[in-house]
Amino acid sequence: LITIAENRKDCVVFASPERSDVVNVANSATQKDNVVGFFNGISSSSYVFFDSGYKYMYDRYNDVYRYVPLNGDMAGLSARTDMLADAWYSPAGLNRGVVRGAVKLAFNPTKTQRDELYRARVNPVTTFPGQGTVLFGDKTGLKNPSAFDRVNVRRLFIVLEKAISTASKVQLFEFNDEFTRAGFRNMVEPFLREVQGRRGITDYLVVCDETNNTGEVIDRNEFVAEIFVKPARSINFISLQFVATRTGVSFEEVAS
Repeated sequence: LITIAENRKDCVVFASPERSDVVNVANSATQKDNVVGFFNGISSSSYVFFDSGYKYMYDRYNDVYRYVPLNGDMAGLSARTDMLADAWYSPAGLNRGVVRGAVKLAFNPTKTQRDELYRARVNPVTTFPGQGTVLFGDKTGLKNPSAFDRVNVRRLFIVLEKAISTASKVQLFEFNDEFTRAGFRNMVEPFLREVQGRRGITDYLVVCDETNNTGEVIDRNEFVAEIFVKPARSINFISLQFVATRTGVSFEEVAS
């Protein structure tokens, strides 16, 4: 499946661990080790998203409660994020990452276990008292540090690459001259400005001129455009500092 997604470049695989890794396993430390061990055997890719387990839910069609893998919920959260916001928003957190219909989790990781899972590319799903069951990570299955180790960035580029590559087809069989190149820039830049206005990217640059469409490129009947973007990054860690001051202290002095 991951190979298919990498070849298509327009989709993401959502994967859960095996049922035996977390269901009816009494020790949470063993569950954590099982999950990490399972996903360690999967190759690095930014087109896959790992979650931490299974939820216990009511099957209304068969009138029974059963454990169901969370990968369907992860895909659903991403689809709901598309509907409520945009593909480049993270599907995790209390605003967009609440899992519905979960009676309980087969594996509800502690904070320490969540940190270990996250370092192993696994996005923990956990239940917070009074807040529900929440997806608490947005990493892809990429092992090396990169912008693409976050699923919102990968999904952003899926949108950009698909839209721009589709639009660029109108350049086929036109002349590779400044008129055509200017038309391409005038088509792409407004789209990127719109994405920037919707908080998907912080900055961009489109290079499509004589510097990358040299005489050799033109003689090969090719057309080259380079698109540089700075993707928006999601917050994964929050640092809060609380300071108690004396009554007579000026806040301007403390904050400076």
